[in-house]
Amino acid sequence: MADSVSVCVIGSGYVGLVAAVCFAEIGHRVICVDNDEARVKILRDGGVPIFEEHLPEMLAKHLGRGVEFTTELAAAVRDCDALFIAVGTPQGASGAADLSYIEAVVAEVARSIDGYKVIVEKSTVPVYTNEWIRRVLYRHGVDPSRYDVVSNPEFLREGTAIKDFLHPDRIVVGAPNERSIELLRRIYEPLTSGTYYSQPGALPGPCNSECPAKIVVTSAQSAEIIKHASNAFLALKISFINAVANLAEAVDADVEDIAEGMGLDSRIGHKFLRAGLGYGGSCFPKDVAAFHQVAQQYGVEFQLLREIRKINETQKEIFFNKVLQALWTLRGKRLAALGLAFKGNTDDIRESPAIDVIKRLLEAGAIVTAYDPAAMERAKEVLPPAQNMMYADGLFDAAQDADAVLILTDWKEFGDIDLAMLNRAVRFPIVIDGRNMYKPQLMLEHGFTYVSVGRPANYLAQEGKPRKFAN
Repeated sequence: MADSVSVCVIGSGYVGLVAAVCFAEIGHRVICVDNDEARVKILRDGGVPIFEEHLPEMLAKHLGRGVEFTTELAAAVRDCDALFIAVGTPQGASGAADLSYIEAVVAEVARSIDGYKVIVEKSTVPVYTNEWIRRVLYRHGVDPSRYDVVSNPEFLREGTAIKDFLHPDRIVVGAPNERSIELLRRIYEPLTSGTYYSQPGALPGPCNSECPAKIVVTSAQSAEIIKHASNAFLALKISFINAVANLAEAVDADVEDIAEGMGLDSRIGHKFLRAGLGYGGSCFPKDVAAFHQVAQQYGVEFQLLREIRKINETQKEIFFNKVLQALWTLRGKRLAALGLAFKGNTDDIRESPAIDVIKRLLEAGAIVTAYDPAAMERAKEVLPPAQNMMYADGLFDAAQDADAVLILTDWKEFGDIDLAMLNRAVRFPIVIDGRNMYKPQLMLEHGFTYVSVGRPANYLAQEGKPRKFAN
């Protein structure tokens, strides 16, 4: 592989920690810095504070050899050539990204620069953040010849972040000059040349030595917009198919068939055409809001972004009404909630539609027993255990004597349930599926009233179909 580059990753959250271990995986020496001493101690001891496939094994492989963790930013800045900023940019009250953490990091970096450094935006930031970083460095008296600012946005999906990093659809580098571009090319050379994929123990995936990762070089402003525009477009696809699902239900069509027919068009594709509760997590809600705010700031009325957010919020209300429709009243009803994370294969509950739905059910007087393979400890921080809010050790424990089972997160485990066993566990055989994990006919054959998204509800013949409530 290429010559090793000394890399500093600032921040050890989802993006920073994945980037740190993956840079080590492709042959670089990495120092990962975080100001949370407890988190750094966990990482130094080999613990992994987030749920992410392949991350524990990869951290164990490189800890103390390719990657180290510290709270000492100044020393790391002096020791490294490239400084990747991967701290949080949470959504502020106006919808804009809060960039105060980035500013604080840059100010501290400015006090430690002792030679040429490439400062890389890895966090998701609005356009012109690169210019503000330059201004902060200038105001702290740093000689402009000693640094360049580069935008290198991440395109990682929680649950598959390691594979997404090592087998990317594209690597985007927004840089001001050839000097900084060359350093980023050196860092990613094992992926773009394909040499990483021929190494023993390389993580398998869609890229290989004959078809390596692609790099796109552009301006920093274009790179910043590429990130926000990409997430907004994916959110658009989700909201679009959810709007189609509502129409499909109204005319007794099947949104799964519609999505299949649309996705076969190569211009559209199948990805993100899954009707359900809507999107959540740390990226899409925040990035769509921030992108909209930036557009308004520069005098562009991007109405489509407002509609994306509106449709996404409406989906949770529509699902709540499905539960009400199936059960008539909710006070005192025992509900099994399968899923707490915003999607499967992660323990992240930020902006999780499942959490929002459960809160609404509790407000309506329901008794909820929840189960999630990874996210229960995090969920307890926002939905503490109580008389009406309980947590189960497994999905059948959650379903025991339930008046209805709600599928709220698309964990594979929830799509492979022993339906005969589930029917024996529940009080009433009612499944309300917010992720369309099952075929309606299969559920009917197993004796379930089955309500999903964008498809006709299947009520057992002896029950009859209730009248629809007005939205």
